[in-house]
Amino acid sequence: MQYKTIENDVEDEIVEKKSKFIANIFYVKTLKEAEEKISEVKKKYHDAKHHCFAFRIHEEGNTLNRFSDDGEPSGTAGSPILNILEKNNIENVIVIVTRYFGGILLGTGGLVRAYTGATLKAMEKVKLATEEDGIELLIKTNYKYLEGIQYYCNKNNIKILNVEFDENVKVIVELSIDEKDKILKDLESKIMDYEVLKRKNIRKSIEK
Repeated sequence: MQYKTIENDVEDEIVEKKSKFIANIFYVKTLKEAEEKISEVKKKYHDAKHHCFAFRIHEEGNTLNRFSDDGEPSGTAGSPILNILEKNNIENVIVIVTRYFGGILLGTGGLVRAYTGATLKAMEKVKLATEEDGIELLIKTNYKYLEGIQYYCNKNNIKILNVEFDENVKVIVELSIDEKDKILKDLESKIMDYEVLKRKNIRKSIEK
């Protein structure tokens, strides 16, 4: 199953009536990782009063959605952030917006606009990627075929994780389940042996 996620962590901020809103966007794969990012941000901005967040995590075909207003009026922070993630259909991501109060009350509408604005500004820096079930595949080949395998992988957006030089060459690649049969067929004459090292979620860049 393929879904959309982010490739890079980003940070940006806006100022609204002297209040500073700092948005941090992180790639996370588990609830534990999301909780760790929240703790990191709270520690980094320990003197701020509000650390509002929303996250969406892909778990075995389902999506876990959670958000928090962290002391702001209900519905003014976490929910608007989550709404942006849902509208963009992005998963395995957490957005944490930290607020430094500037002394001027913004009202519920002003808070919604501020938390939304900070999130959208940070989202402009995000590089999108697709994520799906994949594997790490070790390919054993002859030295004379290495360049051809590297060219094939680059052309087909298959990430090469490592190349080991020994009596023969071992190339470790990251690819989707669907791509496994294709690469083994296309490079059949160049592959001496292969081994699936492990299963994992893999991300691939989306060209804009």
